[in-house]
Amino acid sequence: MPVQNDLKVLIVDDSTQIRDFVIEYVLQPNGFQIEAATDGVTGLQKAREIAPDLILLDYEMPRMTGLELLRNLRRTDEKTPVILMTSHGSEQIAIEVFRLGVQDYVIKPFAVEEMLNAIEKALYVTRLQREKEELTQQLLLSNKQLEQRVYELDILYKIGKSITALSNPDTMLDRIVDAVLFITNGDEGALVLVDPSTGKPYKHVKKQRMGRKSPKMARPRYSTGILMEAGTRDQGVQKVEGDNLLSVPLQLGQRVVGTLSVGKQRRNFTIYDEQLLRMLADYAAIAVHNLQLVHRLQRTKEREKQKIRDLFEKYVPSTIVEKLLAQPHQAGLGGKRQTVTVFFADVRGFSTFSTRTSPEVLIELLNQYIRVAADAVLSEQGTLDKFMGDAVMAFFNAPVAQEDHAWRAVRAAWKLREKIELLHKYLPTEQRLRFGVGIGYGEVVVGNVGTSELMNFTVIGDTVNRAKRLQENARGGQILISQETYYALQDQIEAQPVENIHLKGQSRPETVYEVVKLNN
Repeated sequence: MPVQNDLKVLIVDDSTQIRDFVIEYVLQPNGFQIEAATDGVTGLQKAREIAPDLILLDYEMPRMTGLELLRNLRRTDEKTPVILMTSHGSEQIAIEVFRLGVQDYVIKPFAVEEMLNAIEKALYVTRLQREKEELTQQLLLSNKQLEQRVYELDILYKIGKSITALSNPDTMLDRIVDAVLFITNGDEGALVLVDPSTGKPYKHVKKQRMGRKSPKMARPRYSTGILMEAGTRDQGVQKVEGDNLLSVPLQLGQRVVGTLSVGKQRRNFTIYDEQLLRMLADYAAIAVHNLQLVHRLQRTKEREKQKIRDLFEKYVPSTIVEKLLAQPHQAGLGGKRQTVTVFFADVRGFSTFSTRTSPEVLIELLNQYIRVAADAVLSEQGTLDKFMGDAVMAFFNAPVAQEDHAWRAVRAAWKLREKIELLHKYLPTEQRLRFGVGIGYGEVVVGNVGTSELMNFTVIGDTVNRAKRLQENARGGQILISQETYYALQDQIEAQPVENIHLKGQSRPETVYEVVKLNN
């Protein structure tokens, strides 16, 4: 039975036999939504119209080859995973298509299992992105629920704030009793809180109006009658025989949390007094419950924030998570100008190495190299921007300010080189690759780029481009820095000038510097 699957796959192949085979034996049994095209032009048109989650693409086709289709597609779509199907496997083809972002390619004829394995690997990033989007929706929903709860608590607080002092429970209880004496013109008031599960008192507040004698409201009265049955039922206003005394439960639904009482000398209570006392008891019950809810909400909110933090730190740097939790209003599109240090590191020779290595070994080795680079950046509190195949981009001084950001970037590069040498001790000779590093210093625009549904916290500007060009000119194990970076750190590092480097996009050659030693 086909597996239910909401992922959409577009297969583009001029061979009816290949199309039918893939659809019948690979896609349909696994429940994929299927679209098909018989040539490159139609395939490109359908790719732009339906936005598939995966494209299975033939290399040789009439009207437009698979390579031409891929080049056209990448001008507007940089993220749709593509698996190339070809009868002519070669290193040149592999290098060319991998540079265009192809996740994998299979050689015709291929087995069902081989194609399924390639599809599963290609769709890993797509599924991960969907999980991230679902987590984002959960975060938004949790925030709305928390906001609603805070809003409701705020309304309750405003209703009863004349008799409450949320910052101090004892003061709040005193004010409730003061309010009883004021609104009923009573001589003595008392408030007793009880444990709903046992019905026993645990808090007692008793006050007299100044200059008046007590109407003999003895404390033992609160251990009989209403209090002995607290937490079970609504008993309304109670009049105590022999004394001019009114008592009413503090009640939330069917749960009694205490009693509120007032006594008078030489004067009787009116029906209006009873109504006021009952209304005040409702406010008092809300105020008591409000305190409990505030403390509970604070604990819940902290747990939710920790849960959100734990989830999202798997997808974005922890510094960005902390900033968004502290300042949610900054999670909008846009940015600001700021001086930062930009860090690029790329594994030299990885593309060539990948053509003679199995995908399983390749991804495991790539993860080891990327992990070393990420650890080096994070050890200096840098912000990881993105992973681009075998390259890493990071920046320093945002979102958290760092006065020594240029120094941190260079130290991260130096640590990267040292950690790679340690890694090489555990790798075969043919797997020992090195990073070329480029570092730029200058003004960029820092902020969120993308759409309201999906955005990326990043940096944009000429400094970013220069750092990338420096990395492209760096040999394996070499750290190249711009003149601006060198001038900022010339007392802290030893560097050799590398003259006549013509960075792509620059009108003339310029002198850059290779870091050869850190002075401290």
